[in-house]
This record gives sequence, structure tokens and C-alpha cells, in this order.
Amino acid sequence: MFYFCCRYSSTDVFLSVSEMKKQLLLFFCLTCAVFVSQAGVLVVEGKYQSKNLYIQNSFGSNGVGFCATEIRVNGVVTTDEVNSSAFEIDLVAMNIKPGEKVTIEISHKSDCMPVVLNPEVLKPRPTFEVVNMNINSSDILKWTTKNESGSLPYVIEQFKWNKWVKVGEVQGIGTADTHDYSFQVTTHSGENKFRIKQAGLGVTPKISSAVILNSEKQKPTFMISKDGKSIQYSYETGFEVYDAFGTVVKKGFGKETSIDNLPKGKYYLCYDNQVTEFDKKK
Repeated sequence: MFYFCCRYSSTDVFLSVSEMKKQLLLFFCLTCAVFVSQAGVLVVEGKYQSKNLYIQNSFGSNGVGFCATEIRVNGVVTTDEVNSSAFEIDLVAMNIKPGEKVTIEISHKSDCMPVVLNPEVLKPRPTFEVVNMNINSSDILKWTTKNESGSLPYVIEQFKWNKWVKVGEVQGIGTADTHDYSFQVTTHSGENKFRIKQAGLGVTPKISSAVILNSEKQKPTFMISKDGKSIQYSYETGFEVYDAFGTVVKKGFGKETSIDNLPKGKYYLCYDNQVTEFDKKK
């Protein structure tokens, strides 16, 4: 008797035959490998923004049946029709609140991959509404908002030097409830304007109205030191120095700006709420 060997799913099976031909047929034995297709899962996460997802769905590599096999939203199997070249995941029907976290699992065959055509609809968008905003006597900007639909940073901007300048950032909570925020600002002499802004992926930033505070601070003056190595101010102030090409070469806050390492030439100085220019001669 002899044995014919076939390997199937890591299990050896032996069939009894003539023992006399055992050595010859073992030499020519064929190993049969069986591969079991492993299903894949494409996971998409984000915040619900009252919009549905669209999926491009190809055929499997053997041309039989479509790639996606099942859709789960937050663990619940949906009734979406996946047996087509493109389909919609109906999030509206899932009774999900705007801004609520969404996890979508798209089960698919191992030899192909569905394509999410509009994943950006699960990214946060700036939808906040300002309930109130003010600056107190300690120069703390406070604002209350509602109807946020995702956690985005609030950018705090101050109008000075003939433009809006970013002065800080506070992370938004991202839900529709009412939320209170605050940020310590630095005021300059005269009229101060502040606003908040949020920017989402691929959308126009949402900007609040400006809140205005008139400060009684004295306006600082400046002078270049005799050795030409620094700019000195009469009071602490925020400052920026630009070269002739409009590139920021110095930036900070204090009573002095070191310019010793700057080459000779004309520069533009922004400080307090003033814009002026000076020549570096040494």
C-alpha cells in the first residue's frame, strides 16, 4: 500500500493505496493549498453634519457580486442597498443628532475596496452662534456660543496695524449646547477691536462681529539706541518688524527689540496700534 498526500487548510489527509508504490508517488506528491478569503472592514469616523455619505462600489476581482457586503452605523446594521455600483448611506434615517460622533463600518470582500466619495461631510463645520461677547476690566475676552456642530478651535483676532492679527486660540467643545469661553487679551492704546473665528475643512470661515474696547493706556513712543543695536519703547508693547519685502524679521512683546543682527536697510515697524518705518544704518 502507498499513501497520496494532499494538504487542505493546514490538515494532512492520507489515502491508503498500494504499499509497493509508496516511495515513487511520494516523490511526485502534490500539495493542494486552500485559501479562505478574509473579509475586510473600512472604518470611517467623524461628526454627523446632517448629510449622507456616498459610496462607489466596485465588483469583486472575479466579477461576481459587489465589493461591499454590509454597513454598520454606530454598531447598528443599516438597510442600505449595497448591491449596486454606487449607493448612499442614509444617516438621516438613523436619528443621529447633529454634532454627534459617527462610526461607519463598511464590510467588504478581501480583494476589493469601496471608495467613500464625500468623507468631508463628517468633518466639523463652523456653525456656532454668539449669544454674547465682551471684554472685562481685566482685559479678559469672554464669549458664549451655541449650536456648534463639531470641535473646532476658536481663533481670537485683534485689529491692529491695519489688519486682523491672530492673538490666540481656544478649542471649541463642539456640541449644540450653550458654552462659555474666555481668553486673556493684551490691549493697546486707543480703540481695541476683537473678534472670534472658526474655519472648517473646505468651507468659508465663520466670523463673529467685533467687540470694541476703548483703552486709556498711554501711547508708547520709540527710539533707536545710540549704538543702533535695538529699538526701545517708552512702554511695553507688542511689535513686529518687516523688511522691505514684507517678511517678518522680528516679533514679540516688551520694551525693546534687538535689531543688531539685521542688515542695513529700510524696515517697517508695527507696535502698539501704530505703523511706521526706520532705517538700519549700522
